[in-house]
Amino acid sequence: MERASIAVAGEILERWGDSVSYKVFAGPGNNGGDALAVSRLLAKSGCRVSVYLFNTKGKLSPDCEANRERLKECHSVNFVEVTSSFAPPVLNAGDVVIDGLFGTGVTRPLSGGFACVVKYINASDATVVSIDVPSGLMCEDNENNVLDHIVKADYTFTFQYPKLAFLFPENEQFVGKWKVLDIKLLEPQTEEFTTPYCFTEQSSIASLLRERPRFAHKGTAGNAVLVAGKKGMVGAAVLASRACLRSGVGKVTVHTQECNVVPLQISVPEAVLNIEEDCTCFSKSFPMQGFNALAIGPGIGKDSVTAQAMIEQIKLSANIPIVLDADAINILGEHRGWILQLPQGCILTPHKKELFGLIGSSVNSFDQLCKTRELCMRQHIYIVIKGAFSAVVTPDGSVCFNPTGNPGMATAGSGDVLTGVILALLAQGYDPESAVMLGVYLHGLAGDIAAESRGVEGLIASDIVESLPEAFIRLREKK
Repeated sequence: MERASIAVAGEILERWGDSVSYKVFAGPGNNGGDALAVSRLLAKSGCRVSVYLFNTKGKLSPDCEANRERLKECHSVNFVEVTSSFAPPVLNAGDVVIDGLFGTGVTRPLSGGFACVVKYINASDATVVSIDVPSGLMCEDNENNVLDHIVKADYTFTFQYPKLAFLFPENEQFVGKWKVLDIKLLEPQTEEFTTPYCFTEQSSIASLLRERPRFAHKGTAGNAVLVAGKKGMVGAAVLASRACLRSGVGKVTVHTQECNVVPLQISVPEAVLNIEEDCTCFSKSFPMQGFNALAIGPGIGKDSVTAQAMIEQIKLSANIPIVLDADAINILGEHRGWILQLPQGCILTPHKKELFGLIGSSVNSFDQLCKTRELCMRQHIYIVIKGAFSAVVTPDGSVCFNPTGNPGMATAGSGDVLTGVILALLAQGYDPESAVMLGVYLHGLAGDIAAESRGVEGLIASDIVESLPEAFIRLREKK
């Protein structure tokens, strides 16, 4: 607890120092003990601190009680122990509220007086800092929670690991900006603490990246085929094929229509074209001899003839790795039975709306994740739930959240780029799990590199493609 409090106090002092007034709300458990210890450390640093300890049942956790006694020795602190009625302090816009009411142990919605305190904090204009978890937020599933009874923090300083709820978009309003503080906890050593969830680390991804052989040539660097771009959607084919080429593939063939030939040959002269004549959309499957990996979906549309050609192409390609994106996933959503025909190890990269076609509706992100895990385990496939902290769900039900990427990547064509990256890695011989983990990380890293010079508002999908070489360089430097 002392290590945790030193870490939190350090973060607070670094941001606000002793120039603001701190109002600390502490609960009766260990989260409250953290808050009391932080208060003591802030006071010793010359800060103005007022503390309100809620002890309405006359029972504190041992560590909370110990920190209460230590805090009483700091005479500069305005300390109030609330045992019955509570006269709330005025919270001004320049104040920093430290929320230490409840931590990770919350299993039911806050109610009564504590709910009122939370509403009072949320109604103020003060900056709110939560210790470990915003009070009232459950760490996984908040379906049955009362959202008005959760502290809306501007910052959350959490201990050792991110909490699963932090990675769901609907909880951003409560968590705010969060940071993991290393307080030197021991790693769990027993199977009792296993979890299907992990947060990808740079070192583990860098170890997946292969060295390119000195005697490599285009014939040994993989031959990929991409089905993309109906009439009016050739941009999807351009972005995916360029991303594929920028990710190390030896050769990429784009299966597309005659109307797309000129823009593709101008935009991607390195690509080979497999041309369907006298049509405006993907309508005929083709032989797969010589190809090492297949991607289908970006910009192909959902015409009935395209849907039939797609499922036939998947059957013809069952012996090579496949990645499905965009309209290919939308087609599966409209023909749910076809999901049973996907070969094992197939990779799907839906955004949220496309995912709903596969799993049906969900009440929140946790429910969505559970249903996605069930589908992946049942069909032995990989699904990437795209978004902030993109989740890679594997056939064994594991979920790896990706740390790279930024809001600027919420732009048309970004998903087409990811398809191209994963396709290139599959064609080069990476196994599906390595390809999808590495591809998602590199895609996000390229977006971060692009944002360094372009900013998030000005970032477009082409910028991500052009930043892929630098992403590979930076990741390789971490091996």
